[in-house]
Amino acid sequence: MRIVPLALFILSLLIFQSSPAQKKSATVSGRILDENENALPRVSVTVLGKQSGIVTSDSGTFRIRVPAEKAFALVFSFTGYRTEQRNFLLNENEQERVVLRLEKAGKQLQEVVVTDQRERREAGLVKINPKNAINIPTPIGGIESLIKIFVGSNNELTSQYTVRGGNYDENLIYVNDFEVFRPYLVNNAQQEGLSFINPEMTKSVSFYTGGFQAKYGDKISSALDIQYRKPRSFGGTAYISLLEQGLHLEGVSANNKFTYLIGLRNKTNKNLLGSQETKGNYSPSSSDAQALLTWQLNNKNLLELMGTISQTKFNLAPQSSQLTSSVFSPYYTANLGLDIFFDGQEKDGYQTNMVGLSLTQQVRKNLRLKWMASRFGDNEKESYDITGAYLFGDRDFDKSSATFGLITNPLGAGVYQNYARDRLDITVWNATHKGYLDLRRHFVQWGLSAEQQIVHDKLNEWQYQDSAGYSLPYTPGSIVLSNVVKSASDLSITRLTGFVQDNILFSDSGSFTLQAGLRYNYNTLNNELLLSPRAGFSWKPKNSRKDFVYRGALGVYDQPPFFREMLQPGGTLNKGLKAQRSWQAVVGLDHNFKMGDRPFRFTTEAYYKQITRVDPYDINNVHIQYFGLNDAKAYATGVEFRLFGELVKDAESWISLGFMKTMEKIDTFFYNYTLDSLNHPLDSTKVHPGWVHAHLTACSLSGSTSRIIWLRTRT
Repeated sequence: MRIVPLALFILSLLIFQSSPAQKKSATVSGRILDENENALPRVSVTVLGKQSGIVTSDSGTFRIRVPAEKAFALVFSFTGYRTEQRNFLLNENEQERVVLRLEKAGKQLQEVVVTDQRERREAGLVKINPKNAINIPTPIGGIESLIKIFVGSNNELTSQYTVRGGNYDENLIYVNDFEVFRPYLVNNAQQEGLSFINPEMTKSVSFYTGGFQAKYGDKISSALDIQYRKPRSFGGTAYISLLEQGLHLEGVSANNKFTYLIGLRNKTNKNLLGSQETKGNYSPSSSDAQALLTWQLNNKNLLELMGTISQTKFNLAPQSSQLTSSVFSPYYTANLGLDIFFDGQEKDGYQTNMVGLSLTQQVRKNLRLKWMASRFGDNEKESYDITGAYLFGDRDFDKSSATFGLITNPLGAGVYQNYARDRLDITVWNATHKGYLDLRRHFVQWGLSAEQQIVHDKLNEWQYQDSAGYSLPYTPGSIVLSNVVKSASDLSITRLTGFVQDNILFSDSGSFTLQAGLRYNYNTLNNELLLSPRAGFSWKPKNSRKDFVYRGALGVYDQPPFFREMLQPGGTLNKGLKAQRSWQAVVGLDHNFKMGDRPFRFTTEAYYKQITRVDPYDINNVHIQYFGLNDAKAYATGVEFRLFGELVKDAESWISLGFMKTMEKIDTFFYNYTLDSLNHPLDSTKVHPGWVHAHLTACSLSGSTSRIIWLRTRT
């Protein structure tokens, strides 16, 4: 009979002792999202050290009871995403709310990071780490500095680049799916301002050197796809250097529905331009402001506003220039010099602005729609009136002579004058719709776009050149100016473009994929309808012991003319100019391997581009003067090799080697003049130049500690 009261007493004691522990608890609740702010259901939430836990609901929310008044950690895990851990120390009955964003898992090989298989499967694609662009030691810095290493461009004063035989105007640039443009009247690299892309705001960089998909627009050389990041917390950076100063801020609202990303930059190359051959007072300056604002309206709708304004000024008051060249021949040996003394000045101004608004709708789990509207504005002014008086002759290089460095035997003298008053205003309105549908083995994308291009230009340029008392070109009884450009044009062009493409997966392991699409382009300028089919594939052998991926692409790439392509040397616009067309084929392979204990990645691609209806051009520095005629054809072929890895210990680096051959044939002719004093005072022979060819070999070694570029050309 005494056993029962004793048992009740012990049970009561245990309950009494355990009840305080049960009361010491708290609550953690919140929501789990992915990188695109979409809810993640079925995410595992457990207390570190315990086997049991809970999972998030279909809307990504969770609520879990946790111990109070002692440190603990919650572990969040989900298949395909990085496992996250959060540490807490809560008071009794305290309620803590968190919003957590999980990143997609990636395979990390020391300095070589593979986050997905796109770079290995898509022909011509190079993924660039934007962090490397911040510290690269070049005059222009930025993303373009890294791009020029891969493609072999060697003008370090410009942010423009050429790809596989193309020119500066043949490259597409997108920032958050908005196409961006560059100023058109810039003649020299020293006149350029900041690049449009702010590396401090950049999240990812995808650069296609050729063979890009139908979803990208209508250019024939390359496509650069930039994505600015979406902030997760408050932060910022600031930097000051002799050439550039910058500041960027980012943050999120208290309810995590609003984010902001703001960047300010200022740049001047004044100190750098002091070493130019032309001495004078250089005063270049450039500044810009960019902002990316996002609103998460609800679980399915995301609103994004992007705006930028950039202003560049270039003032130059040249003083003098001194050039020397040595001439050696059996009949004449001398150090020839040219001294030029200037009078006048140049004042240029370029202002660009862009504002874009997009709405992204996650209609269903596998269906996403995007609606975009944007306006791009470009206002350019170039004004210069510079006179140069020159003296040409033998230069004295005897240091013991009183005339050292001077021209002692004049062979010629003269005067020339360059004059320009150019104005250009461009406005581009664009409305675009894009869609994405995931059907497991099929990933379908489509897009429709309407664009209005409005151009107002007024060009007034001429040169005066004298020679022994008369003007060139020589016309008895009158003064004729050379290189005269006078035009005033108003253009309004409507373009309708679109695409549809499907990415097909033929096996669960992803051993073979096929991407096929069709793009169309129609414009009201010459009523030209363009159809551009494009396809690409990748194949990874299943049973191979070595990690190889084979890939290729084949397609048609059209480039409808814009203002500069239509502008002929005399200033007239050829409004009947047709689009340049390129057929491109690319094949290559990608191989991951280890050398010692270091991981490496080797890629190689061979390409062939045949271009018809080519609009030939002359290029001087960064200024391109088109002929405004579809009277040429050309092709480019080559092979590229790249090795990524830790070439220099503890430094991410790579080496690139490329060989390219380009040929062009212009349907024109010239006269070869010969002097025959016995028969005819002036005789000539009509010559057709035929194919003109050039070979290019480019090698670059780059990393966080070194950068070497070597180029060899032969024409």
